[in-house]
Amino acid sequence: MSISKFMPLPDAIAEYVFDGASVAFEGFSHLVPFAAAHETIRQRRQGLTLVRMTPDLIFDQMIGMGCADRVFFSYAGNPGVGLLRRMRDAVENAWPNPIEIREHSHAAFANAYVAGASGLSFMVFRGYRGVDLPKFNPDIRTVRCPFGGEELAAVRAINPDVAIIHAQRADHAGNVLVEGIVGMQKEAVFAAERTVVTVEEIVEDLNSHPNACVLPGWLLDAVCVVPGGAHPSYAQGYYGRDNAAYREWNSISADRKTFLAWMKTHVLDQTPDVFASRVLWREDAA
Repeated sequence: MSISKFMPLPDAIAEYVFDGASVAFEGFSHLVPFAAAHETIRQRRQGLTLVRMTPDLIFDQMIGMGCADRVFFSYAGNPGVGLLRRMRDAVENAWPNPIEIREHSHAAFANAYVAGASGLSFMVFRGYRGVDLPKFNPDIRTVRCPFGGEELAAVRAINPDVAIIHAQRADHAGNVLVEGIVGMQKEAVFAAERTVVTVEEIVEDLNSHPNACVLPGWLLDAVCVVPGGAHPSYAQGYYGRDNAAYREWNSISADRKTFLAWMKTHVLDQTPDVFASRVLWREDAA
């Protein structure tokens, strides 16, 4: 990978995340790419289709700041706390703008990513039997098995314009190590047209164990060094989950004015380096 692929996060977002793009911000409670999402907000991107299996605070903030027109997901909530209040406000009251939602089960969403990563237009699996979700999601169909005649669920492939993930480290060739709890980051990267990865550090040797997920440098378009870029989620081996921040978001997001004031102070008025310092939100809000 060319050394030019290592770049500051603002440059990567400016180059690869455009208005109207479909953007996957993947990370399954672990390694959630918050810093990249915040930079997308600072650059005032609009009309995005946000893609993620488990939207939490990261999409609540982007939706509340008017970045999104559509949200594809398989679970939406503040883990261990409750609602995503900004997402609910957009769905129910069109504030700050209306959004379209397309919901899947976890299994279906994972299969849609696998289809996209495999160069297929859809994926077939057993599921969606006896439920009403296919009535509301046009990306769910049924097909009949050509061998045994069984009726199976089929889901349209997910192929984002851009996949954004956070990882522990990259080497000087641009190879990236993702370890610990891994969701669908690998599949999202293979399915996407472009990929931006934020990492905790650059190292001489990844020192990966045999079963680790290593994304090769030739697959990635931008690697950005952003220490703390997953906070308030966690990065195994670097820092833990800031549970207090997730609890406090419930009250911060409950009121529109409080939400906007918090976002101005903690996101819009910050730089990527300042945000990545992992200053706890609860201390700033005290």
